[in-house]
Amino acid sequence: MPDSEEFVSAARTVIDRVVATQSKGVSAAARILADSLLADGVVQAFGTGHSESLATEIAGRAGGLVPTNKIAVRDLVLYGDAPGELLTDPKLERDPSIAHRLYELTAPRPSDAFVIASNSGINGCIVEMAQLVKERGHALIAVTSLEHTAGVTPRHPSGKRLTDFADVVLDNGAPYGDSLLPLPSGGSVCAISSITGALLAQMVCAEVVQLIADAGQVPPVYLSANVPGGDEHNKELEDRYAGRIRRSA
Repeated sequence: MPDSEEFVSAARTVIDRVVATQSKGVSAAARILADSLLADGVVQAFGTGHSESLATEIAGRAGGLVPTNKIAVRDLVLYGDAPGELLTDPKLERDPSIAHRLYELTAPRPSDAFVIASNSGINGCIVEMAQLVKERGHALIAVTSLEHTAGVTPRHPSGKRLTDFADVVLDNGAPYGDSLLPLPSGGSVCAISSITGALLAQMVCAEVVQLIADAGQVPPVYLSANVPGGDEHNKELEDRYAGRIRRSA
């Protein structure tokens, strides 16, 4: 049976590969996001299922960029008029129509750039959002598993994947099925995409901050709300983007 040491070893292999192969993509993604922020844009981050964790890694966290907004399926209930029971549908992320409702609730500006995360890159809502984002003229960065998305059939009516619409694709290095360690009885255990997704998000963040500083501006970065002065520092920066960034649980 697999154990923690085996997982750590396998995870290190994937992490090292992501760092070695994605540096050019990270730089390209950072340039897109820095240009957006320098033009008074906001980074709009979206993911469903466990890929929502990457949007959380980007938006509203200590050490991260302030002009960031997380789009989540539950926004339909929190900020729209959808009933709460809508969220009990485990296949909601496969519905292309909800992408339009989420986009309208977000009300992004033309200068906003999008980061969309999906390990499979095939579900209807994700692909529809990517298509809509590009139709509306936004820059789009996709974070996905190239191995997994190539091995499954798209669920979007167009037959397209998230990667088909992205300006930059970042490969999270996850294998088909996401989990790293095979089980003797079949299947596998211990997923990696959330770990490498967070790694890619922070790699991009580091380069965005450098680019903004190189442009002669002070990067708008969060302090931890759990250090003295953190709340005051963060509120002053958040007020610049009032009505454009949401900070909910």
